[in-house]
Amino acid sequence: MVGEVTGTTTNTAQSLSSVASNKLSADYASFLKLLTAQLTNQDPLEPMDSSTFVTQLAQLSQVEQSVQTNAHLENISAQVGATGLTSDLGLIGREVSVPGDLFDLVSGRGSFDYVLDTAANDVRAIIRDSSGASVAQIEGLAAEGSTLHSVDWNGIGTDGLPVSDGIYTAEIIASNPEGNVIAAQPYTKSTVERMTLQNGTSLLHLANGDTALAALIASVR
Repeated sequence: MVGEVTGTTTNTAQSLSSVASNKLSADYASFLKLLTAQLTNQDPLEPMDSSTFVTQLAQLSQVEQSVQTNAHLENISAQVGATGLTSDLGLIGREVSVPGDLFDLVSGRGSFDYVLDTAANDVRAIIRDSSGASVAQIEGLAAEGSTLHSVDWNGIGTDGLPVSDGIYTAEIIASNPEGNVIAAQPYTKSTVERMTLQNGTSLLHLANGDTALAALIASVR
């Protein structure tokens, strides 16, 4: 369903500050029991040196302040993360470009992006159907490196006839003047249908059936 946002994971583990706070409470209880026992059993003629207890109390107080500071920092971090997730909601219904080789062919029109590691001499794209068979080849593509290039396909196969609408894959083949292969990353272009939360990050579910992290988006349309 378009516009759906769900959370797939929950934070069932205690935060570090919560664990530390529980440990500190236990230490306080143990310290007080020890202090009570020593005061009860001390020799009246040789009373204990109270400076030791004062020092220990001061140390525990410092630890408590550190734990409280960490708890505040965790809360701030959670609020910042929630703000980022809220902003990702605006991606639902938008077309995004993310790493992947899938793209939709709708009404005889398809589009995908790619990025080359470095400039190339020759760049082409091989279009494959769901079975992996090559159905078309696009020659003479842009060869600049480290740039997001967009490719539009009219849905015409190698036999000159229109192919059926559906989901296809794009394989980018690039080489330098010496004929050496240059690494190329295809980018899928598809509409975001819904978003799920996994470990505090936004996972986008695309119309072509693929998924991608919102942080990997190269462009939004």
